[in-house]
Amino acid sequence: MDYDLDQGAGAGRRLGLIVLSTDETLEYEARGILAGRDVNLLHTRIPAQADVTPEDLQAMAPQMTRTAALLPQGLSALGYGCTSASAVIGPDEVARRMQLAQPGTPVTNPLSAVIAALKALGVVRVAMVTPYVQEVNGPMRHALAAQGITVVSEASFKQKEDWTVARIAESSTRAAMVQAGRAAGVQAVFTSCTNLRTFGIIEAVEQELGLPVISSNQALLWDMLRHAGIAARGWGPGRLFDLEEWKED
Repeated sequence: MDYDLDQGAGAGRRLGLIVLSTDETLEYEARGILAGRDVNLLHTRIPAQADVTPEDLQAMAPQMTRTAALLPQGLSALGYGCTSASAVIGPDEVARRMQLAQPGTPVTNPLSAVIAALKALGVVRVAMVTPYVQEVNGPMRHALAAQGITVVSEASFKQKEDWTVARIAESSTRAAMVQAGRAAGVQAVFTSCTNLRTFGIIEAVEQELGLPVISSNQALLWDMLRHAGIAARGWGPGRLFDLEEWKED
């Protein structure tokens, strides 16, 4: 039989995603944005420790290139799905290791994506909500500060076990977001961690506080789509997905 060729699933728009072996949330929330869209999400998993500590996060670095190599070549964009590890290892080092296996592919991570999202919204003062222990919150604050973003209010569940983080109820996260977001001077709420569920509450919290809400998964997927040249306005939850096309200076 003769056959015709096209660009494959997703009309050739292929997003690569590296998910932690302990993550139970990122893929679930990604489906909420990409289901029914003409985009092909290809994902693989990187070995990760059950606990979220600076030492355990740093241990992922040697696995990054090998894991990225498991994905097909010629991706439209590649995302690494860990906010805290991106802060500990450093976004530039994450990109370098990924591009050893995927040369020429635009690479992002939740930390860089959140910073880009906050800049797109004109935000420099945030309330930060995390599930992390303080040893992980510190590098997060430092990474944001290095980009001119100040954490003026903070709430944390002080949990280092990723299994537990995946099961923190959205109602609990919403309460933390509202409490932290009511502090004086806050311009937006940033909720960190790809394993912490937020998609069901982002718009409700935005309405209650009158402020934009940025979560790790929301920003990561927005930034991957942006790097892939895909206009995704209206695809996802929150004010971030209401923005017109934005490019960094």
